[in-house]
Amino acid sequence: MTSGTRAGRARAAAPWPQLPEAARQVLLEVLVHGPTSRAEIAARLQVSRPTLSRITRQLFDDGLLTEGGTELRSSTGRPSELLQVKGAARHFFGVKLTGDHLYAAVTDLNAEVVASLDTPLRSAEVAEVVRQIAETASALRIGFPDLTAAGVTLAGTVRSGVVHGSAYLRWSGVPLADLVAEATGLPTAVDNDVQALTAAEHWFGAGAGLRSLVVVTIGVGIGCGLVLNGELVEGAHGTAGRAAHVVVDQSGPVCDLGHRGCAASYLLNESIVRALGTADYAGAVARAQAGDPAARRVFGDAGFALGTVIGTVANLVDPQKVLLTGDGLPLYEVAADRVREGIAKSYEPDPAQLHLDVQAFDFGEWARSGAALAIRAALTGAR
Repeated sequence: MTSGTRAGRARAAAPWPQLPEAARQVLLEVLVHGPTSRAEIAARLQVSRPTLSRITRQLFDDGLLTEGGTELRSSTGRPSELLQVKGAARHFFGVKLTGDHLYAAVTDLNAEVVASLDTPLRSAEVAEVVRQIAETASALRIGFPDLTAAGVTLAGTVRSGVVHGSAYLRWSGVPLADLVAEATGLPTAVDNDVQALTAAEHWFGAGAGLRSLVVVTIGVGIGCGLVLNGELVEGAHGTAGRAAHVVVDQSGPVCDLGHRGCAASYLLNESIVRALGTADYAGAVARAQAGDPAARRVFGDAGFALGTVIGTVANLVDPQKVLLTGDGLPLYEVAADRVREGIAKSYEPDPAQLHLDVQAFDFGEWARSGAALAIRAALTGAR
């Protein structure tokens, strides 16, 4: 594989056009809602048809929108011509970093994955990880030389492109966005992985078009992303959505931070493995699936803790949907009844009104969320 730094600089990024705010809003409407008529866009954005025609003309000229088919969209009986995003007009590079692996994807402007690549990290040293990201971008650029921007996600605290803390990579104060941009030649956004996944699902996935959404991830860690009034909640310090230490049982086990009976003490993959004394999480799941009484009890307690987290966060947000995912999702398959019990015990309204959407995402979806982060940054100017 060629040197990512030199190869990344050899090709300039396909520039993103300078769009006025009105044009960004129109493009976002079509990105999120799919093929849409001019009348629908004008009504949602409260703009006149002549104004909308002027805005869409610019987006056509920039190659971002195109005419779709016609469809009956109202009771007038007259078919409407639909506008749709020209997905192939731009491509974006996304990366998800774990403690030992790099997952990458290229998507089009609709966040549809068109190529992917994953590889073990050679080292957790910052310079080496940046070099490996650049090499991966260079390899994927062979098929997509028009890459517009990059997005990198990882577990940890991230603000304005700087990784202030990442326990798995043991990083602190790393200006990752600037380093990756320099190495690849691509404008780069960096964010917490759960935040990026939440944003991606809000624009391009299970939460598309919703005004409120909660994303809960379980596995090696416990993550929680929030969308309120159509906006991703970022928090004053980049730490919004921390729910791992919601107290479940004050007489329960102690977590690694010394909290007794919190969700993390029951729910983390590591906590389950430790409670059962198995070699790994897959072995713990196998025991529970086989009906082992001790494993069923441990997974049941973890399921109840998960339900408590979901119910507690839903009380605060009142979301249209709660999306549950993560590498620890076999827990839900084994203990769905206890999850529902935990929700019923903690959620104050009628539990039947809580829309829980359980979806198994592989790491490719997390890499896609990195590319979606790049799309979001290009459209909004955020880092």
